[in-house]
Amino acid sequence: MDMQELIDPFARLIEDICTPAAIRAVEAGGDSAPMWQAFADSGFLDALVPEDAGGAGLSLADAAPLIALLGHHAVPLPVGDTMVARALLAAAGAELPDGPIAIATGSGAVSFGGVAAHILSGSSGALVVTGARTEPTGVHHDTDAYVPAVDGKALRPVAAVLRALLISGAAGRVMDMTVAYANERNQFGKPIGKQQAVQQQLSVLAEQAVAARIAAAIGARSGLSPRLADAAVAKHGASLAAGQVAAIAHAVHGAIGISEEYDLQLLTRRLHGWRLADGSEGYWAGVLGELRAAVAALPTADFIRAA
Repeated sequence: MDMQELIDPFARLIEDICTPAAIRAVEAGGDSAPMWQAFADSGFLDALVPEDAGGAGLSLADAAPLIALLGHHAVPLPVGDTMVARALLAAAGAELPDGPIAIATGSGAVSFGGVAAHILSGSSGALVVTGARTEPTGVHHDTDAYVPAVDGKALRPVAAVLRALLISGAAGRVMDMTVAYANERNQFGKPIGKQQAVQQQLSVLAEQAVAARIAAAIGARSGLSPRLADAAVAKHGASLAAGQVAAIAHAVHGAIGISEEYDLQLLTRRLHGWRLADGSEGYWAGVLGELRAAVAALPTADFIRAA
């Protein structure tokens, strides 16, 4: 299958229904049903579901560009979570519920918990689907929410890879916006992008955006049951990049970048949320450290090559 034949229509769908105005409306508590229905009608929610269960049968690596597009456009609904959840449920022979599904791993606020109809927790061998009984985070226009009394730690690796893919998409968009702004914003008679200090910051931003994409790809390569090392590398690398990308973007944009009317904050708020979701870079650094310590006799270079 030519993946571009899937990527292009998915990108057009998102561009049509997830305009900045539509995103702001959902974040403000507006009706998200029409946006969700458009995704449901498209069939993309079953991209990862096996073909014998009625889906497209894509691997997570194949679907990675689709999930990255969700981050690229700051889609305010758990479309990626639902793709993964429906695939896991189908593989387990469980019923696939209608409506948006958020994945709760027991680590902080649940991404998109505030706009989900269902919460997936448990483990791949014993999945648990419950109604979305959530508590708001109290953050302005936040679609994340706390979900009390759930145990989804076993799902944390795949959720971490999903979050890394979303970060990679958002980081790429933030890079594009920041470079464009630097080339358009004039100061002292020339674009600020001509200043050496700004150019150096833009180069670091680009480096981190690429690093996030590579880290996410490492996580996606082992599928919906990712190796723990792959998930750790993916989320640690993407979360590290998320913080730096957001900081540099706002430094280059200055005051306009934090204004509610400007679209940058739609993405950078998500970068910070996804950075912490399902384990921050500190958590996954600890996981990597434990994996390394478990094979203390193996030289570090060999451990890296094996991982």
